[in-house]
Amino acid sequence: MSSYVGRFAPSPTGPLHFGSLVAAVASYCDARANQGQWLVRIEDLDKPREVKGAAQDILHCLEAYGFSWDGEVIYQSKQTAHYAIALQQLQAWVYPCTCTRKEIADSSTRQGIEGFIYPGNCLHHPIKPQAPVAWRVKTQDFVDHFHDNIQGALHQQLATDIGDFVLKRADGLFAYQLAVVVDDAMQGVTHVVRGADLLYSTSRQRYLQLLLQLPTLNYAHIPIVMNADGEKLSKQTLAPAILANDASTQLLNALAFLKQTPPDSLHNATLATIWAWAIAHWDIHKITA
Repeated sequence: MSSYVGRFAPSPTGPLHFGSLVAAVASYCDARANQGQWLVRIEDLDKPREVKGAAQDILHCLEAYGFSWDGEVIYQSKQTAHYAIALQQLQAWVYPCTCTRKEIADSSTRQGIEGFIYPGNCLHHPIKPQAPVAWRVKTQDFVDHFHDNIQGALHQQLATDIGDFVLKRADGLFAYQLAVVVDDAMQGVTHVVRGADLLYSTSRQRYLQLLLQLPTLNYAHIPIVMNADGEKLSKQTLAPAILANDASTQLLNALAFLKQTPPDSLHNATLATIWAWAIAHWDIHKITA
């Protein structure tokens, strides 16, 4: 085994759809082609959005499609003690915030790449001492330069592009950005292959890795799968679930989307044969941004 450790980390907000399959196939092939490990993590922190039974349905679907993961499946909902320790380690860089989204929208004068930039209302003290508190991290003057294995060279200045961002929400739930950084470090993840919808989260995660003195990772962000209306294929856009009885066809479609050009001879092949071909011929450099 090489030192490569990859992972697939779906959220149990519904069944897997074709966009999810593409991300899983890309991360799996890249790990196996590099003689690495491939882990599965269920990102179930946001309990209000979780669909009952979805986590097990996802795992059963992955098995039906021929995926085989290493080690036990990690559930974020069972990792919160580790997130609390990380937040404590960041005490010099975080501050309490009582602002609601509406208040931020009303008071912000700057638009970033993902919405309004937090104007720092609570930077020195919470403006509503009795209100529920979220915890934000100061982005300061952090400027990130990194090379994505698909998207190429990227540059982000957190203060102007994102602003101080939340690590723990006012409802007590830890935010994705902190949880994913802690989990990747604890699981020894070295390579992240995921959808380009998370491309602009990367600099936030690299910033937290720096503050927590954790290893930085290798990233590759694959193109987003769109529906006929040009929208990202997702549960919110009612993407249909992938079916176990259509596994071979869907797997070949995923490989074709990833520019791997599977030959026609695989159309009547077994899942095992398709996977063997996919891993042996995997070339991440064929994928275009």
